[in-house]
Amino acid sequence: MRTRQRGDVGQAFPIYVVMVAGLLFLAFAFFAVGKASALRNGSQGAADAAALAAAQRARTEMGPGFIASLPGNTLELFLGSPFAPPCAEAERLASANRADQRACYPVYGYLRDRITVEVEGRKPVDSSVIPGTQNTFAKAKATALIEFRCPNWKAVDANSDGVQDLFIFTCSNGRVVKIVPGSPPPWSTVSKVLFDVRLVDQ
Repeated sequence: MRTRQRGDVGQAFPIYVVMVAGLLFLAFAFFAVGKASALRNGSQGAADAAALAAAQRARTEMGPGFIASLPGNTLELFLGSPFAPPCAEAERLASANRADQRACYPVYGYLRDRITVEVEGRKPVDSSVIPGTQNTFAKAKATALIEFRCPNWKAVDANSDGVQDLFIFTCSNGRVVKIVPGSPPPWSTVSKVLFDVRLVDQ
């Protein structure tokens, strides 16, 4: 029987070392990619939450201006006027989700306004096998839409004195909202019917 030479074993050993090192490198690389993906998902969640929070706060802050626009019949002007985006609320939600707000800006449009928030995660990818990842942070962007969904409305002068006493809004979802400017219903009750807030693609 022929026996293996010791030199054969010695020559094979470096190949095993290289193979094991390559497998370890691939394992660390896959781990880094997985970590980066998880961090990216976390940052996207923070951006989504921040944009929605800003849009919802904007809807809440619209109340006084909306009601005040009715008696003067300036609702059309109100719905086309710019508003200050509540970016402090967006920053608060981003921070609560372990991210920092990098940008917050509105895009105005008649009946449809948008608020876009950009965030950056606080935890770096920090992979030992991918150079430069020690200072690489996940970034994400989200946009929330504020849409007035009751464009069919009419004013009623109940006393025929030239003053609109009642405003009736018929919304796209079939809901009807009646507002008496002198004694309006709680804004928290009607705002979610009048204005839809949702995330949209950038």
